[in-house]
Amino acid sequence: MAFGGQSWVNRRVRCPLAAYKIYCQGTTVVLKSRPMREKLDTRPVFAALRRGKCWTRLRCASPRQVLDVRTLFAVAVVAILVSFTFAGPNDIAAGPNEATVEPNAAASQPKQAKAARIICTGLIDDGLYKSIQRRTDMALADGANYLIYEIGTYGGLLQSADDIAKYFILDVGKRARTVAYIRTEAISAGAMISVSCQDIIMLENTTIGDCAPIQLGAKLEGVEREKAESFTRAAFDRAAEANKYPQALLRAMVSMQLEVWRVKNIKTGEFAFFEKERMPNDANEWDLGKKELVVRDDEILTLTANKAAEYGIARAVVADVNEALAFFEKRDNVTFAQPAEIFETNWSEELVRLVNSPAVMGILVLVALLGVYVEFNTPGLGLPGLVAVICFVIIIGSKYLTGLANWVEVAVFVVGVILLLIEFFVIPGFGITGVLGIVFIIAGLAGMLVRNAPGEWPVPRGDFEWQVFVEGALGFLIGFGLFVVAAWLIAKHLPKLSTFSGLALVPSVGKATCEIKVSMTVSPEAAGQKLKVGDRGRVVGTLRPAGKARFDEAVADVVCEAEFIDTGTQIEIIEIRGNRVVVRKVSDSQ
Repeated sequence: MAFGGQSWVNRRVRCPLAAYKIYCQGTTVVLKSRPMREKLDTRPVFAALRRGKCWTRLRCASPRQVLDVRTLFAVAVVAILVSFTFAGPNDIAAGPNEATVEPNAAASQPKQAKAARIICTGLIDDGLYKSIQRRTDMALADGANYLIYEIGTYGGLLQSADDIAKYFILDVGKRARTVAYIRTEAISAGAMISVSCQDIIMLENTTIGDCAPIQLGAKLEGVEREKAESFTRAAFDRAAEANKYPQALLRAMVSMQLEVWRVKNIKTGEFAFFEKERMPNDANEWDLGKKELVVRDDEILTLTANKAAEYGIARAVVADVNEALAFFEKRDNVTFAQPAEIFETNWSEELVRLVNSPAVMGILVLVALLGVYVEFNTPGLGLPGLVAVICFVIIIGSKYLTGLANWVEVAVFVVGVILLLIEFFVIPGFGITGVLGIVFIIAGLAGMLVRNAPGEWPVPRGDFEWQVFVEGALGFLIGFGLFVVAAWLIAKHLPKLSTFSGLALVPSVGKATCEIKVSMTVSPEAAGQKLKVGDRGRVVGTLRPAGKARFDEAVADVVCEAEFIDTGTQIEIIEIRGNRVVVRKVSDSQ
């Protein structure tokens, strides 16, 4: 090596010990004199000396002065002594032939690792969040240290997505390596939970992005738009800081007014992304002349797999999950001894999500309404009423478990049912109580179609909330429409079929000479007794308006019209409708 065009090796000159530069196998180490009060990390020098490498050049700060061989030897001894002071225990214990390991280089012996695959598809809601928590805990308990969340979703509820994102960053990420494996798309809330993982691996020809909040039926502008976007943008900023993703690109997935440029760092050769307002102005460090516009200010960023990998959002683009595992084996110097175990949702989680589908919800509403219809046309409580109660419990429970129903909406529904029962069994006729009961029931069910806090009105505020509302309302409407058709068919056509005539709930008005067998309790002596229109008896239990009455030796279930009838009052059968006996009050003189 030469300095100033001349070889200065072994030349004897004087040089004040102010700033010596030692060149050793391409490594430059600066030794500064004591008066400058600066410390020096000499471990690279000592490491080179241990490997038997010789100093090839020692020069002083002044270009006219260099050290002789003796001074070189003295400085080398000082470097060795100082290196023992600053070297860590791992450096001192290193062998003489041990090579220095680069940051990204693999160690000689790969570590054993275990991966688990957790499926995350469909609508993002509270049900999926709780399912992810349960399956993650199972995977961690099973010894997995690579958690691969397989993403395939167009989005969902913002609060549920934020809950999942915080769970990944603040909890799971501290116990294992979190990976978002995008196998179809990660749009809107799906993008939020993906960037909250420490790594993103994308299957070929998949997409990620588009997380801008919108509101159907209204245009967000000014303060309203900023209020809607600020929370989502902060969640993406949190993910960018935690997982080292380009912050400007993640923000561009949320806000349309952001213009993002890609600029090359001249010194490092690496690219960085900047919003227009934060563009660097140092032409010596950044190649501003060749900057590239990545996101215009009139678009929301959505990236394909290849573009996401090019821009540093996706770590790799793979053909399948095995190729993703091979990527981690190479990058992290690990080996997966066995295939990744798949943690699916269990039957109860799938059942809750299935029940909330429009088709299944329609069937439940149909069965519930038919149960109520049959029960109110039959005296007493029986199987139809029990079936109706079970269906309503399933409907409300599924909404509650997915976060759509809160305690206020459940309470409103229950109050409506109570008012309706009071109208039928306590208050004569059908009036304001029954109307209020129907209104409360409809309001409670409608509120369960929108996710809202107990103190908020259940009004859809975004695209996915409208989607959930429409799907839920569609299920209810399908069920109600099927109920109307089924009730009409039962009332008009089923009695004509001899096989099912006993199930018909149609009017069968008897005449004075017509005897009809109805549900009643009789003594053995009156086992053959039948009731007919015109028969008289006495009330044995107050009619409100349903109750029991005695006709000779038989006790039958009866119902009166628009009045209460006390115990002991004389009554007369005026109509027999199926298994329902309608009576009226008569005086003893009649």
